[in-house]
Amino acid sequence: MTTKHTSKLTQALTLGLLLAPALAQAHPGAHHVTGFTSGLAHPMTGMDHLLAMVAVGLWAVQLGGRATWLVPSAFAGVMTLGAFAGMSGLVVPGVEQGIMLSVLVLGVLVAAAVRLPVYAGAAIVSVFALFHGMAHGMEMPENAGGFSYVAGFLAATVALHLTGMALGFAARQTAALRVSGGAIAVSAVLLALGLL
Repeated sequence: MTTKHTSKLTQALTLGLLLAPALAQAHPGAHHVTGFTSGLAHPMTGMDHLLAMVAVGLWAVQLGGRATWLVPSAFAGVMTLGAFAGMSGLVVPGVEQGIMLSVLVLGVLVAAAVRLPVYAGAAIVSVFALFHGMAHGMEMPENAGGFSYVAGFLAATVALHLTGMALGFAARQTAALRVSGGAIAVSAVLLALGLL
């Protein structure tokens, strides 16, 4: 790939990540949840969730091999367990901080192209997935259909992981992948400061 193409790809990926839609932060009280459609929209309406889930896909591609599928699968599985725990009333302190930390750490892992054994990568994303799942579960009103809501946000999460993976495969041999990770990490700081 030529330098000109690499530069354009870097710009496109960075712009896409920075301009991703964020209608509202996906946090308690942000919107009313009624079922599958609300579950599907939930990860898409919070920049923190959106960036973290795309970053999981990017990092999985960087890790390669079995990690390409195991890391996103671990995230989706633990997030689902965390959601059911949150729905049952379990409260874990620091959920918001854990979510914000996930965006920062995952962005740094991609930016630095950190290579870890597959199970270490899966363990890291699983810890963060617990926070994301707890947030999803705690935000669901009692009168909403739990299973349909979970199916909705799980489908959205998988779509975001696949988006990150597609971007990762497109940029695998370029600096664009690392720049995208840097953009995600910077976005985490801006989100924490209330500037994004």
